Amino acid sequence: MQSTFKLIVLVFILSFLHSCKSSKSIKKDPTPDAPIGQKESEIRDSIRVNEEINQNDDFIAAPVNIAEFRAAWIATVANINWPSKPGLNSDVQKEEAVKMLDFLAKNNFNAVILQVRPQADALYESELEPWSYFLTGKSGKAPTPYYDPLEFWINEAHKRGLELHVWLNPYRAHHTTGKEIGENSIVKTNPELVIELKNGMWWMDPGSKKVQDHSAAVVRDIVKRYDIDAVHFDDYFYPYASYNGKGNFPDDKSWNSYLKNGGNLSRADWRRKNVNDFIERVAEDIKEEKSFVKFGISPFGIWRPGFPKGISGMDQYEELYADAKLWLNKGWIDYFTPQLYWPTSKVAQSFPVLLGWWESENVVGRHLWPGINLGLEDEIENKGEIASQILISRGILQDNPGTVHWNIGPLMKKPELLNSIINGPYRQNALVPPSPWLDENPPAAPAVKIIKENDMLILNWSSVEPEDVFRWVIYYQYENGNWDYQIVNKETSKLKLPVFNNHGKKLKGIGVNSVDRTGNQSSFREYKIQ
Repeated sequence: MQSTFKLIVLVFILSFLHSCKSSKSIKKDPTPDAPIGQKESEIRDSIRVNEEINQNDDFIAAPVNIAEFRAAWIATVANINWPSKPGLNSDVQKEEAVKMLDFLAKNNFNAVILQVRPQADALYESELEPWSYFLTGKSGKAPTPYYDPLEFWINEAHKRGLELHVWLNPYRAHHTTGKEIGENSIVKTNPELVIELKNGMWWMDPGSKKVQDHSAAVVRDIVKRYDIDAVHFDDYFYPYASYNGKGNFPDDKSWNSYLKNGGNLSRADWRRKNVNDFIERVAEDIKEEKSFVKFGISPFGIWRPGFPKGISGMDQYEELYADAKLWLNKGWIDYFTPQLYWPTSKVAQSFPVLLGWWESENVVGRHLWPGINLGLEDEIENKGEIASQILISRGILQDNPGTVHWNIGPLMKKPELLNSIINGPYRQNALVPPSPWLDENPPAAPAVKIIKENDMLILNWSSVEPEDVFRWVIYYQYENGNWDYQIVNKETSKLKLPVFNNHGKKLKGIGVNSVDRTGNQSSFREYKIQ
């Protein structure tokens, strides 16, 4: 017990020190998109700008690491987050969506994980599955007036510099809150592929090749037709035992077919193989369609009890037949988000202990971004827990930190929780960490023009390859100070910086980097202000 407590304290101190290094507050905010106001010839003043020339064309990294994944889940099942209820007018749905995206952008998040397939249905135009009940109030009914919600979310997210990850449930066919089962539901069109559970849900059989083919086709269809940044699965593979009255999953039909065709695995190993084969297949399908689209999975936070020592809880390996450790070890997925929904002090499911163990299993170096439970903040003894878990994650995952928040609702409804984050670890914006195994080619550096107007420097920049740009970063440094930065969205091309900061220190260096879809930055060019 004492050693666990010491570990928690040590990790917290390290993460706090690391965050102090990388998060410097801006004393005087630059002004993006500020009008120049006068012609350049009228405002030219005595100022010398010297670009540091890289004679060998070697890549120069940015002067400060500002990468950290910050995402929130937006659940559509049971209308948990969006839309607020089924059957809303399309304009109201759009207003609710924009409010959430504005909120995330304003509070320095950089990704949104939107549930688009809660129960073998679609919150987007699809020829494979019906429109979702949770969208329109009737399965198979399109929104009125017509629009494509996923296309809308993608466009609006990208305008704000946010990645859009589509979240799908691979096997759930009907949720208990989904009301009537529509005529185009897989439950009615292909009843041989689904199984009714005792709690009222319907589940597709992971042991059926037709099920695997269908769900894989849904993923490939979305990746092909939509400009998404990632595909995301949660923890629902074989269903939780509680969904079927603690009874065994009734898949006798597919199991007997496997045996009849010469299968020799145990039933448990066969089930795990069904899920493993599907995960590997989806990973390959995504990259065949678009190599830059990430694949993320958010499994239950405990692989097996006793891993690591002292951890207890549900055994997803034996109950959900999800060998999540294997997927991480093999590098099939691009980011791994174990649902570590417990407080730091809960020894049997300790947040830092579990995160440290998962990181030790990340042998091929993929992204590991834990999912955290914002509901913990409601408990008196856990005040400040969310900000602490973010800092602990930074300490353990120093190379590519990140956190995914379940879910956006508490962030928008609880000012105290939000303030503890935005006045703490999320004080400044951050870039999504790059994924070099997907793409390690940096975008071209922008052309930068700097002029002086009174006590301000005006930066203008442009890219020779605008199609490669997702965001921009403006780095700047004042005398006797560290490098600071501001991240702006793709459409921005100018910014004002004060020549002297609030402490009377003079601006001495500037750089503008372009950032591409996979988080790569251009080679850094410093412009020294003389």
